[in-house]
Amino acid sequence: MKKSRLALSDAAIADILEQADWYTSQSGEALARRWEKAVTGAVLRILKAPAAGAPCSFKSHNLRHVRRTIITGFPKHLLFYRFRNNELLILRVVHGARDLENLF
Repeated sequence: MKKSRLALSDAAIADILEQADWYTSQSGEALARRWEKAVTGAVLRILKAPAAGAPCSFKSHNLRHVRRTIITGFPKHLLFYRFRNNELLILRVVHGARDLENLF
């Protein structure tokens, strides 16, 4: 079985780091570390089963293959990704209350 290639968009990296910084300033390093571990766990989970995430229903044709999954322990945060040609691309990691389609 061929291993999947993992890639993160610049926006996803910024999302993860900005949220970690926010948790650090609001509640301390322990919560920021818990966030980072939870995001890592979500990524590993979808690497094992890319179809496990829910398909998104965005209007844009360009976003038709985007899927989402929650971040365990942070259920209001969503990880958006696309799996194509044996590559898992993490697109965004954001709070679900945002105007999601416009983030892309």
